[in-house]
Amino acid sequence: MADFNFELVSPERLLLSERVSEVVIPATEGEMTVMANHAPTMTTIKPGIVSVKAADGKTTRYVVFGGFADILPTGCTLLAESAVPVGELSRDVIAKRIEIARAELENTSADEQKTSIEQFIASMTALNGIVVAA
Repeated sequence: MADFNFELVSPERLLLSERVSEVVIPATEGEMTVMANHAPTMTTIKPGIVSVKAADGKTTRYVVFGGFADILPTGCTLLAESAVPVGELSRDVIAKRIEIARAELENTSADEQKTSIEQFIASMTALNGIVVAA
């Protein structure tokens, strides 16, 4: 199986930069599996789990809180608004993010922004069930 370069970057740190065989990303239009020679694509990312299968077959998972991915035939760069390895995330962190979003929702009058915040809260609530169960 062909390998390609993958980078997972957040404002806080570079989480991963290595050769991988497969990456599953939570694109806003649905999960996408990226492999070598993928068609050039740029997509936004919703809160969710990024699953990375390294060239040696080992799989690691990261939680991302939005962002976008730039996919080329030779590689993929995911620029996350925020990201952490699954093992570093707790129920408290997710609850805090939901609380902040709800407060922001109460102070927002624009319909488009309300819809965006409501979608974020729904994604975070679903993510809470996935991460805690893992």
